[in-house]
Amino acid sequence: MKTMRFLLLFMAWAAYGVANAEPVDYVSTLVGTLSKHSLSTGNTYPAVAMPWGMNFWTPQTGKMGDGWQYVYTEDKIRGLKQTHQPSPWINDYGQFAIMPTTRTVFNEDERASWFSHKAEVATPYYYKVYLADWDVTAEVTPTERAALIRLTYPETSEARVIIDAFDGGSHVAIDADHQRVTGFTSKNSGGVPEGFKNYFVIEFSQPISFQACYSGDNGLVEDLPAVWGRHAGAVVGFPSLKRGQQVTLRVASSFISLEQAIRNLKEVGSRSFDEVKTDGRNRWNEVLGRVEVEDSNVDHLRTFYSCLYRSVLFPRMFYEMDADGQPVHYSPHTGETCKGYYFTDTGFWDTFRSLFPLLNLLYPEMNEKMQEGLANCYKESGFLPEWASPGHRGCMVGNNSASVVADAWLKGLRGYDIETLWKAVVHGANAVHPQVPSTGRLGYEHYNKLGYVPYNIGINESVARTLEYAYDDWCIYQLGKSLGKSEKELKPFRLRAMNYKNVYDAETHLMRGRNEDGSFQSPFSPLKWGDAFTEGNAWHYTWSVFHDPEGLIRLMGGKEVFVQMLDSVFSVPPLFDESYYGGVIHEIREMQIMNMGNYAHGNQPIQHMIYLYDYAGQPWKAQRWVREVMDRFYSAQPDGYCGDEDNGQTSAWYVFSAMGFYPVCPGSGQYVLGTPYFDKMTLHLPKGKTLTIIADNQQADNCYVGTMTIDGQAYDKNYLEHETLMQGGVINYQLQAKPNQQRGIAESAAPYSFSKTLKR
Repeated sequence: MKTMRFLLLFMAWAAYGVANAEPVDYVSTLVGTLSKHSLSTGNTYPAVAMPWGMNFWTPQTGKMGDGWQYVYTEDKIRGLKQTHQPSPWINDYGQFAIMPTTRTVFNEDERASWFSHKAEVATPYYYKVYLADWDVTAEVTPTERAALIRLTYPETSEARVIIDAFDGGSHVAIDADHQRVTGFTSKNSGGVPEGFKNYFVIEFSQPISFQACYSGDNGLVEDLPAVWGRHAGAVVGFPSLKRGQQVTLRVASSFISLEQAIRNLKEVGSRSFDEVKTDGRNRWNEVLGRVEVEDSNVDHLRTFYSCLYRSVLFPRMFYEMDADGQPVHYSPHTGETCKGYYFTDTGFWDTFRSLFPLLNLLYPEMNEKMQEGLANCYKESGFLPEWASPGHRGCMVGNNSASVVADAWLKGLRGYDIETLWKAVVHGANAVHPQVPSTGRLGYEHYNKLGYVPYNIGINESVARTLEYAYDDWCIYQLGKSLGKSEKELKPFRLRAMNYKNVYDAETHLMRGRNEDGSFQSPFSPLKWGDAFTEGNAWHYTWSVFHDPEGLIRLMGGKEVFVQMLDSVFSVPPLFDESYYGGVIHEIREMQIMNMGNYAHGNQPIQHMIYLYDYAGQPWKAQRWVREVMDRFYSAQPDGYCGDEDNGQTSAWYVFSAMGFYPVCPGSGQYVLGTPYFDKMTLHLPKGKTLTIIADNQQADNCYVGTMTIDGQAYDKNYLEHETLMQGGVINYQLQAKPNQQRGIAESAAPYSFSKTLKR
């Protein structure tokens, strides 16, 4: 009886705890950190940051310069690192590390300390770890450009703090009189001009009684107050401390100047560590709370909010506030200080798909600033970014800045210079960056003349480029129509939007490389990764006709063949041809081991493909496969992704899919239906509007939509309009265990396709 009473009390307590949890309490920042070069489960690190914050902090387990800067299976920490890394494949810039010890050391191996995840607290706004070798507890809580670090020492006469400004050119200076260390770090991985620096300032709550500087050439020298060189660092110490005595560090940085770094330090001001921590928690709850989720499955809540957390980290702020409180930024193109907003650290090849549409739905006020930042990028560099970190980087293909610009404007975002952005997208469609060929359109001359990028002219991934250029042309056309541009100006983009047809091979029903003389590449293997495609094969990229699935259905000979081809993606064994890469890249391995045929959700090109069943009148198949991907491929564990998380894109897929719809074609103003994942979701939208999504009969096996209503009215279409969502209201799904093969089958139920708007 006592056992039963205790069990009932425990269950009541647990239910109370869940009921009173706030959104940020469900977030695990460790999701995706169980990764390595050969196999990604996210390739993330636990970012301690504010939403879209300029500076992130992370515990550093990897060596200086290692893109895998925090890996869950490691057991030593080398420092608390300020990081701006968007991906291990892009690596970092503007980085330095702080490490407490109780011995005068500097070398990163010697200062490293054993730690345990059982003595680690990792949240978006606060990180805490016990550094066992030094018997020190380290904590950090950030603002957008500053942070407080709190160190709790044992009884010691050698309380030390190491400041490592890293190699690549750096400087530190110790000002013991003012209990301050200043300096800069220049270590970067590209995307910056000559003279790039990240300036930092660190102020200590205890007097500095010991000082030494480190030079990569001369080692550690005591009483040296400053050093410049290839690799600079410092060690400062404090008077003897009693056990439990704390030292607080106030830290800030700037890409503009040391003076600006000191100004950025005002973000923490005179607030205590706990006050900054509380303010950070409130900010995260404000941002994550735009979506309220009600469900009995706590694991699913944790996965959802962990994904939403990842969705609001990038692109990061790359601007600072001047003495007058106005935004200014260091230009990664000119090296000058410029007025206005600037954001960076995102790859549009990934994030145009659902990350930016999510911003347009839930956080339009942020994307309006980002759009101004894009206009500034064009003014300063002559191009819009395609992969930015912090300037133009040579990575991936496509001209998908056109999608990011068009979708924002067409969904009603305003308050920025759209005419400059119009000039930018038109220019980018007919030019290529002279130093960074992935910016603009590589092969645009051939594409504009022939209608495709030829396979045999030395431009790799030609089919991927052709398909994405065609969609981007459609985006430019739609934007131009909205802006009232002339038919003469718009006609080339309207015509080129159909260029996807030029790389379709009727014999295989797949997209295929095409030579300059019009012949298709031979031999041809649909299983060959890379080559004519980007990190995928023909089974993955054939579906990259976002703006015209109806046209693709016609090319394939009708809905029956189209659905058979969709089905085949899941039934074809996970075979592959890796010869283009000379080895198995991690994206291939992640597809192979997931046991879902040739479906490769761990990479972006195919992530919309499941929703294409809606265009062919079989929405129940989309419902089934969406549910299976969400159940199997995502969790709140350290291995919680099935491939690279990629700056919020793979997370935003989950966030949208949990709502029951997905933006297959950004720029169309529509979301294609899947199946809702939670009992109830409430979206807090601009202008005080509220959208409630209710899923009745939500159970593990009930993935199929039986009926659906909007504000009480029966709804039979396979899409939702953006304008409908922004008005608020109630969407109600009745879920069931068997597919309703009578719902969503009419021609009028299909979502937008460009072909339907053209005169036949």
